[in-house]
Amino acid sequence: MQAMRRRVAGYRARAWALLLAALLSPGCTLERASVDPGLAPPAQWRYPATDPRQQRDVDAHWWRRFGSAELDALIARAETGSLDLQAAVARVAQARALARVAGAALSPELEIGLDASRERRLGGDVGVDGDFFSLGFRARYELDFWGRNVALRDATRAEWQASRFDLATVRLTLTASVASNWLQVVGLRQRLSIARLNLDNAERVLATVESRYRAGAAFALELAQQRGLVAEQRREAAALRAQVADAEVALAALLGIPVQQLSIRAGSLAGLDWPTIDAGLPAELLLRRPDLAQAEARLAAANANIVAARAALLPSIDLGAGLGFAGERVSQLFDSTLYNLAGAAVAPIFNGGRLRAERDLAEAQRLEQLAYFRQSIVAAFADVETSLSAISGLEAQMAAQDERLRQAREAFELAQVRYRAGSETLLTLLDAQRALYAAQDQQVQLRQARLQASVVLYRALGGGWSPS
Repeated sequence: MQAMRRRVAGYRARAWALLLAALLSPGCTLERASVDPGLAPPAQWRYPATDPRQQRDVDAHWWRRFGSAELDALIARAETGSLDLQAAVARVAQARALARVAGAALSPELEIGLDASRERRLGGDVGVDGDFFSLGFRARYELDFWGRNVALRDATRAEWQASRFDLATVRLTLTASVASNWLQVVGLRQRLSIARLNLDNAERVLATVESRYRAGAAFALELAQQRGLVAEQRREAAALRAQVADAEVALAALLGIPVQQLSIRAGSLAGLDWPTIDAGLPAELLLRRPDLAQAEARLAAANANIVAARAALLPSIDLGAGLGFAGERVSQLFDSTLYNLAGAAVAPIFNGGRLRAERDLAEAQRLEQLAYFRQSIVAAFADVETSLSAISGLEAQMAAQDERLRQAREAFELAQVRYRAGSETLLTLLDAQRALYAAQDQQVQLRQARLQASVVLYRALGGGWSPS
């Protein structure tokens, strides 16, 4: 029993000490942690552009540099019809409302109340005993000694900023996805056109083989081989048609429309340009990407939440005031005026460790956000390096592929002439056919990959986004 009394006395002494500290230290705030990620960017990119003189800065309408009016129209449609973008806009509105809710705690609360009552005895024939009317104003204000309410407001404001940066990230992802998927559709359509041309060519060769077979100048094996090649070309064309359909469905989903409403006229990548992009310095990337700004804002919110959680362990003081009028009749309402002033100081003593656990939770959440911020920075550098490396490699491949295509076309024409003259076997002609088709198809794939690599680089560099 004595031990219990000593423990209670200790709790009381601690409470009075905390309350005295609050009264003697008005306007104090707790220290807020830094948001420095602790990562130094590299001095330059590992795979810089080969000709910096032709580079151009990234602007907010980067997709226009591909030179396609159809792509411009699709992205404009996506920005108005995308459901993901609409959801991100709604999240910004929610975060803004939460910031206003948290900021309201820094201002006094004022309420007005109007009461009316009537008293009457139960039983008997006694009439109304009396009426009573009252009108009152009540005000309440919490002194934010330790900056808890300020910290909560700052945390919600940081979350609001994070939602705005998230909206910019969603918009950048959407435009890049629309551009990449459109290039996918157009590239597949061009490959399908090549497959159909090669199928027509294979059928013409088949007609030649059948004519020679009927004349006794070709063997049944040669006829079967060419028929097999024609069947293979038909299979390739059917597979490409299915891929085109799938790509169109994916593009329509990004636009927020059914695929039946999608209309794509472009059928070739030949008329498109890929701009040479100025990647800038790695240090500049930290201010270019909205996802990095979002991670930094969430880290700032976590820092503010730590301050609020620590302040919750300290005493709080509430002030209140009231002004009221009362009377037995409405006409007598202002005959009697009452007022009251109140103050209350509350210090936590025992709560099962809940407040300390909430503080520990806030500190752990800050460590998580710091790790996520650092990871985002590292990933951003890797995105740019990967894109620059891919562009460099693709340009080298395309130069070699152009030569391969020229030689394959010449070899097929020579093999076809020599086969008709009986100077070459069908096997040589078949090999030349396969090589030509493979070279044409690979050239389109490389061009598509090069165009999409520009899209990826634009996205990795932030797509012309600015924090202002």
